Formats: sequence, structure tokens, C-alpha cells
Amino acid sequence: MNRPDIHLKRAYEPASGDDGMRLLVDRVWPRGVSRQKIAVQGWLKEIAPSTALRTWFGHDPARWDEFRRRYAHELDANPDAVDELRGWLKRGRVTLVYGARDTEHNQAVALREYVLQAPSVSRGEIAGL
Repeated sequence: MNRPDIHLKRAYEPASGDDGMRLLVDRVWPRGVSRQKIAVQGWLKEIAPSTALRTWFGHDPARWDEFRRRYAHELDANPDAVDELRGWLKRGRVTLVYGARDTEHNQAVALREYVLQAPSVSRGEIAGL
């Protein structure tokens, strides 16, 4: 299988034709951005970090490594949400849209890293479905 084509973009940046499918990966809607302006094809709330993890992290770069570890653990425990994202990725380029100001330490960065490193076998494929 080819490496997934995953891009990242802040919710406050304009959409472009190069984005492919735009998917919001925040648990809450970004402040001050209309549904029309954000131009996403899907909102994957369930793949976003839990409220408790988001609150603990607080976008503190000093907590980044531990955030990534804890978020990966949450993703491991939520294979249906990961499979949904993989389904979008099978269709082509996906841009993960996020609201955080920090472009290097946010859930979209960690999610892309997780998807690119984790095996691409879905639960359905394992079960022979």
C-alpha cells in the first residue's frame, strides 16, 4: 500500500484545491470560523484527543512527548475512529484541519505521525470481513 498522503492546515487558513478531503480533527469547533469558511468534508470528533488529555496538555511544548504517547494510547483504544480516517485516506489526499495556534505541537501532527507509523490493517481486514 502507498504511504498515505496527509497534509495539515490550521482552520483559519483558507482552503485550496490542493487540500483534497478536508477533515476537522478537533473535538470542539474552532472559535470564530464558519462552516462555510472552514470548508471541511467531515468532522472526526471521535478521533480527537479526549477532553481530559487536551486539558492536561494545554499546548505546552514541554508536555509534547508525553502527550503523543498518551494520545497514541487513546487511538489504540479507538480503532473505529482510526479506521474511519483510513477509509478517507484510501480515497486520496487528506488535509487534517485543526484549530491550535502551534503548528508543531498539536493533535493533527500527532495523529499524522500515528497513522504513518501504525500498521494500516483495519479491524475488518483482521476479521476477514
